Amino acid sequence: MATIDILGVRHTYELTAPTATSPVLVFVHGWLLSRHYWQPLTDRLASNYQCLTYDLRGFGDSQSDSGDDRPCSEPLNSCYTPAAYARDLELLLEKLDISSAWLVGHSLGGTIALWGASKLSDRVKGVVCINAGGGIYLKEEFERFRAVGKQLVTMRPGWLPHLPLADYLFARDSVARPIGRSWGRQRLRDFVGAHPEAALGALLDSTTEPEIHLLPQIVSQLKQPVYFIAGTKDKIMEPKYVLHLASFHWMFQGCGENVLQLPDCGHLAMVEQPDAVASYLQNILKEDT
Repeated sequence: MATIDILGVRHTYELTAPTATSPVLVFVHGWLLSRHYWQPLTDRLASNYQCLTYDLRGFGDSQSDSGDDRPCSEPLNSCYTPAAYARDLELLLEKLDISSAWLVGHSLGGTIALWGASKLSDRVKGVVCINAGGGIYLKEEFERFRAVGKQLVTMRPGWLPHLPLADYLFARDSVARPIGRSWGRQRLRDFVGAHPEAALGALLDSTTEPEIHLLPQIVSQLKQPVYFIAGTKDKIMEPKYVLHLASFHWMFQGCGENVLQLPDCGHLAMVEQPDAVASYLQNILKEDT
C-alpha cells in the first residue's frame, strides 16, 4: 500500500510488480466500496499483468487529513462528478508514469472509466465495465434511488460494524449468492468509513438527468474497444441497462458482441465469480494487445 497526493487529497493505491506484458490494468471501484474488492482479480492476473488498484477520493483510505476531500482547484458543485474523478485518474496515471493502460471499472467506477477513456485516448487502450450500464433516465426510479441513497449516507452510525450479524447481512446484499463474511465485514467498513460529502456527492452528481444522457454519447465516441460484464441476477444494474449502454459502442454489432452475461451473478461480479471475470479479461487482452 502506498499513497500519493492528488489535488490536495492523499490517495491510497497498490501497484503490483512490473511484468513483461503491457498494458497496466487499472481498476476503478464503485460507490461506497474500495480498492479491496479487486484483490480476487489481481491475485489471478498479476503474474501476467501489472495491476493498479486505488481508492477514489473520499472512499476507502483516500481521504485528506483535514477531513475535507474537495480538490481545491475544483468548484464545489463539480467535485464528485464522473468527470472530476476521471481527472483524478488522469493525474494518478501521470504521477505513476503509466503511459499504456486498460481501465476496468465496477458500477460507478465503470462510468468513471468511460470518462477516463474519453479524456485519455493516448493512454487508455480499452475499457471493461463490470456491472455498469445505463444511459436511460427514468425520472421516478432515479428520484427514488437518490432518496434511498441519501438516507443510506446519513444513517451510517460508527457502531454498525460491531452490531452482531451485520456482516452476515452485508455479505448477502446485492449478490445472487452469499459471499464470504469477510467481504461482509469489508463492505461494512467501507460503508461506514466513506467521507459523507464524497458519499453523497458521488451519488447525486452521477445520477442527474444531463449526466445520464451524456453517458451514451461518450460511449458512442470512443475509438478504443469497450467490453461489458453483466450479472443476470443484478438488481442494481440489470442486464437490459448494460446492453442498452453497450449498444452505443461500435463493437456491439447489433447483438451484444461486446457483452458477457454471467449466470447466477449479482452486482459484485469480481467477488462473486472472479474466475469467470479473470478469464474474460485475459481473453480480451490476448485479442486486443
